[in-house]
Amino acid sequence: MVEFVAIICILLFIILILTVLAVAQIKMAGMNVKDFWTFIQANEMLDKLYAFSVKYEKLSPQQQVLFLKESEKVFSAFDKVPDALWEEEYQKYMEILSKYKEIKIVRWESSK
Repeated sequence: MVEFVAIICILLFIILILTVLAVAQIKMAGMNVKDFWTFIQANEMLDKLYAFSVKYEKLSPQQQVLFLKESEKVFSAFDKVPDALWEEEYQKYMEILSKYKEIKIVRWESSK
C-alpha cells in the first residue's frame, strides 16, 4: 500500500514538473499561456475551415458570414504566436486567407 502511494506521489510530481516546464517554455518564447491555448484551438479550426473551403466553392450568405467570423478568430490567434510555430500550417492559412478575401470582395460588391 505504501509503495502504491509513493508511486502516485512520484507520478504527480513528474506531471507538475512537466507542466511547469511547458509553461516556462511558452513564456520564454514570448507568449502568454492563454494565447498559446487559443492558438491550439485555432489550429483545429483552421483544419475545419480549410476542409470547408475546399469542399464548398459557393457559399450561402449565412455560410459566408460564419466563415468570415471563424476566419477572423483564426487569424487573430495566429497573429499572437511566432510564425515559426505554425510554418507547417502556412499553406492552409494562405488558402483560408484567399477564400476570406474572395468572400469579402463578393460581399462588398453586392452591397454597392
